[in-house]
Amino acid sequence: MAIPTLQGYALPAAADIPENKVNWAFEPERAALLIHDMQEYFVNFWGENCPMMQQVVANIAALRRYCKQHHIPVYYTAQPKEQSDEDRALLNDMWGPGLTRSPEQQRIVAELTPDDADTVLVKWRYSAFHRSPLEQALKETGRNQLLITGVYSHIGCMTTATDAFMRDIKPFMVADALADFSREDHLMSLKYVAGRAGRVVMTQDLLPVPGSKAALRALILPLLDESDEPLDDENLIDYGLDSVRMMALAARWRKAHGDIDFVMLAKNPTIDAWWALLSREVK
Repeated sequence: MAIPTLQGYALPAAADIPENKVNWAFEPERAALLIHDMQEYFVNFWGENCPMMQQVVANIAALRRYCKQHHIPVYYTAQPKEQSDEDRALLNDMWGPGLTRSPEQQRIVAELTPDDADTVLVKWRYSAFHRSPLEQALKETGRNQLLITGVYSHIGCMTTATDAFMRDIKPFMVADALADFSREDHLMSLKYVAGRAGRVVMTQDLLPVPGSKAALRALILPLLDESDEPLDDENLIDYGLDSVRMMALAARWRKAHGDIDFVMLAKNPTIDAWWALLSREVK
């Protein structure tokens, strides 16, 4: 009846993203970020130092930083540590007493601690919209896109996405900023949302600039024609990177650094050189 002990798994990669039925463009000025149920109680089911959860938390943190920099509102859901039987109702039948059994674990994980500008919603049911002011707050601030991150992907996150869709709010499920009971459950939730209620994206699809050299490499590799991977100082054009894709990268990164253009990227097309540009380590 209770949540089982969970094991880490390989997070979805770009190749695992299901075909999206809609191609909504991410519009920062119309978006809000939802960090769903990232309380110690729920995260602790993976145990300590789970690499998968560390990556999920890092991806959510990167999105939160981006949202803060671009004045995108951040919402959290969090179950209260005290819930009456009337409040939990059928949740008791399905999951038992839940968080009320471990009230000391109510806190949001330390890496994602909300600040005074964030909104923490009291969570009563699977959907973040149930008995909460979320819909009203989004519409009052002109936001009609919701970036969904957190746990668990096939329960509260998927339900919230479906509920958002039915309220004319466009949900974006961030595939590698979600975690679930299993990889199968995780992929199922992505397939469901992509085909029925929203758009599935990767963290790097939303961030104009990769957060690390490893993230830059992960972004570049699918754009190459060669099966061999280049070294960080090797010419990417020799590995099949064409000018059209390079121009698209320049346009994307220019949103963060206005001086980046195609000529700058083509002058020294290596991962080392591009990371220096993006991280502002140019001497």
